[in-house]
Amino acid sequence: MSSNPATPLLDTVDVPADLRALAPGQLRQLADELRSEMISAVGTTGGHLGSGLGVVELTVAIHYVFNTPDDRLIWDVGHQAYPHKIITGRRDRIRTLRSGGGLSGFTKRSESEYDPFGAAHSSTSISAALGFAIANKLAGTPGKGIAVIGDGAMSAGMAYEAMNNAAAAGNRLIVILNDNDMSIAPPVGGLSAYLARLVSSRPFLQLRDIARRISRRLPEPLHKAAKKTDEFARGMAMGGTLFEELGFYYVGPIDGHNIDQLVPILENVRDAAEGPCLIHVVTQKGKGYAPAEASSDKYHGVQKFDVITGQQVKAVAAAPAYQNVFGETLAKLADSDPLICAITAAMPSGTGVDKFAKAHPTRAFDVGIAEQHGVTFAAGLAAQGMRPFCAIYSTFLQRAYDQVVHDVAIQNLPVRFAIDRAGLVGADGATHAGSFDITYLASLPNFVVMAAADEAELVHMTYTAALHDSGPIAFRYPRGNGTGVEMPAEPIALEIGKGRIVKHGSKVAVLSLGTRLAEALKAAEQLEAKGLSTTVADLRFAKPLDTALIRQLMATHEVIVTVEEGSIGGLGAHVLTMASDEGLTDAGLKIRTLRLPDVFQDHDAPDKQYDLAGLNAGGIVDCVLKALRHNSAGVEEARA
Repeated sequence: MSSNPATPLLDTVDVPADLRALAPGQLRQLADELRSEMISAVGTTGGHLGSGLGVVELTVAIHYVFNTPDDRLIWDVGHQAYPHKIITGRRDRIRTLRSGGGLSGFTKRSESEYDPFGAAHSSTSISAALGFAIANKLAGTPGKGIAVIGDGAMSAGMAYEAMNNAAAAGNRLIVILNDNDMSIAPPVGGLSAYLARLVSSRPFLQLRDIARRISRRLPEPLHKAAKKTDEFARGMAMGGTLFEELGFYYVGPIDGHNIDQLVPILENVRDAAEGPCLIHVVTQKGKGYAPAEASSDKYHGVQKFDVITGQQVKAVAAAPAYQNVFGETLAKLADSDPLICAITAAMPSGTGVDKFAKAHPTRAFDVGIAEQHGVTFAAGLAAQGMRPFCAIYSTFLQRAYDQVVHDVAIQNLPVRFAIDRAGLVGADGATHAGSFDITYLASLPNFVVMAAADEAELVHMTYTAALHDSGPIAFRYPRGNGTGVEMPAEPIALEIGKGRIVKHGSKVAVLSLGTRLAEALKAAEQLEAKGLSTTVADLRFAKPLDTALIRQLMATHEVIVTVEEGSIGGLGAHVLTMASDEGLTDAGLKIRTLRLPDVFQDHDAPDKQYDLAGLNAGGIVDCVLKALRHNSAGVEEARA
């Protein structure tokens, strides 16, 4: 390929085939342009920045060496894939990242053939790449499976489960460990890079294979000694013994920002006849952008920002963030209760546990990306008399559901689940939405399930959970800032299974669970303006239900509407079941349930997502009017 010297190289690259037409000496320039383009794009859209900046050179090198998309490239989590998107035919849309109708902030199969596997939860890449590699092996096609996984994601057991089963893939499986915290490797220098290139080369691998065949003919003691000598020699120089034991040929560590080192090593691995290979690449989050390099979190996730100064555009919040309310409340409770401890799975600041940890460092535990372990660890603490709070995003708690059932619920252990990011989450989309926790927790015996209507209620629910020692209890709250209500001077212990009436009426009753309460109150005003007297109840509990309150409202109102920020099978299903079991619908009562639609909603602004779901004041009003126009008696689940 030829290009005008005045034309940026990036302008000549639309897909990886264009990239592979470049000369090796042009790759450095392309990487620099790609980094600048990414910074400019994320400055416009916001999103994940530091992780993508750290893999710019690696992205260029992988697409240059491997035959993507036939070779299947899988980015673990996918939040570092913005450079990948730019050079795989999506540059013209990169400034639509994470906005309604725009590009996803993660990899997505429906978006491009270069995204062979959708990902937004960590530690899935090796399993998926192994599946692609084995499928190609069985079909007799040459494509490889390539997983790029961060050192943080390697803290999850699933990664090792996959590696333990990787031998069958042979040389079709390549794992690239992106070590961006220096948590494993010693400093990378010229010697280690030279050794990595040497041991990944064909002559070395051929010589090693010959040595292995010779050693197998030796008496068993000598054979074992030869094997140990080989492992020891390479382990002394480069590390990697653990990966060797899992059946991987280890290469590294190498400088992930040095394209001149990356390309020949990737070519050696591509052409190797050995089995599965792990390449240990050391990178720096935020590489090449000074504000990100200087930031403690390397600008992991950012709002829109000024590219020149790095200053992020942040709206001044009128109310505190929910996770901060939780963290600060729990820290205060722990001042007088030495049994309280907090557990999070790699999300200390996202869950507010960092605030607890600052006040009580010996009672705060970040278990890494290991939700299963975190839940059972909490169960062990509870069994020994502690009062553990397991603070995990709703979408990530799904990863530990068996532990919630088997290790907590069946044993009726008082683990407190603080479920952050409940409901729809906006720009992160379907993979991060907290849509299912009401359904999957309220179906379990022994569980208490609460939902905070606002930040003041969250204070009370945190306190209520701390006092609840008779079994597991969960309370959910959304992403973002509260509603601006007056905060309580002291927390109040809520009566388990009891809701509250926040507005009295006589014809329509809206039963709200969670932060849709504000929309329910708006809907009540609109219904009152139409002459429809409306009661609004904040149920507080999805389980146990306040059956006395619900029974009373059903006996005195013509229409009952339940509203929740969760999927089908949650509060509405439980209310319908109660009404059916008690024969409360026999007199022609009209019950309608409003919940999230039975789809995975794409990313957009949260308000727009809830509007689309019909979980706003207008949706509630429309639902009531339709119910009143419905002539037949009985029970029906309806949606606006």
